[in-house]
Amino acid sequence: MRRAIDRAVWALAPILVFSLSAQALAAARCDKPVYLTIDTGHMGVAPLVADVLTRHQVKATFFLANERTQAVGARPEGSSLDEHWAAWWRQLAAQGHDFGSHTWDHVVWQADTAAGLRVKPTAGPRNGERQSLSATAYCEQLQRPATRFEQMTGQRMRAIFRAPGGRTSPRLLALAHACGWQHVPWTPNGFLGDELDSKRYPNAALLGQALQRVRSGEILLMHLGIWSRQDAWAPAVLEPLIVGLKERGFCFETLRQHPTYRAAGPAPREQLAEPMQHRCSPCSTN
Repeated sequence: MRRAIDRAVWALAPILVFSLSAQALAAARCDKPVYLTIDTGHMGVAPLVADVLTRHQVKATFFLANERTQAVGARPEGSSLDEHWAAWWRQLAAQGHDFGSHTWDHVVWQADTAAGLRVKPTAGPRNGERQSLSATAYCEQLQRPATRFEQMTGQRMRAIFRAPGGRTSPRLLALAHACGWQHVPWTPNGFLGDELDSKRYPNAALLGQALQRVRSGEILLMHLGIWSRQDAWAPAVLEPLIVGLKERGFCFETLRQHPTYRAAGPAPREQLAEPMQHRCSPCSTN
């Protein structure tokens, strides 16, 4: 009798293995992907964001700039890539999130110039000043967050970037491409609105709009804190948004799985030849 039972179990083993493999494949398959991308900000909501992503097993793609951060308790203002935040970025990297550049000084494109680009940084020593950057200087703005990320985490950033404000020109994209970087915009329905005025665009309305409009393949945009928004978006919207999208059959992937961006290799490792603020050509404040 025992031998007959053993023979029956062994006969069923291939079927059980096939069934479990099929279940694993079904669980791994993402039929309605969305891609959550998170740009740096004042970092006031960063611990909350990391906690929500961990609890809901969501992987995101972060775009890094060295932006001014809020003072918290006895800790004074700092910057999003300073030593205080190094362990936080290291933990995210270990968890399998994806990472790209957002330019070191969060330089917002203003116009093309004969020498390169006119930009307006919103971080760094020349915050708020218009300046002209050469192609080399702009490439260094892209590369410097990658260097800092590798210093903090021991991992390579991928050669993807998001221009601050999403502001680009064909010339900017060509300059970035020439030094190895691929730009990642967001999709129209992926704009989650955390940059908007909270009185005109309250959190409940933004959440309802996102749940109604988001479709498969969307690249979603949020930030690690927006200075100008009075009613913080992430504490009220991020978790119910993730839960609501999952209930609608969506699944979250990083840009490593996106058909347009998955082939991006590691970011360049070019070394900065001199301090960034001296690499504009010509330097201008108009």
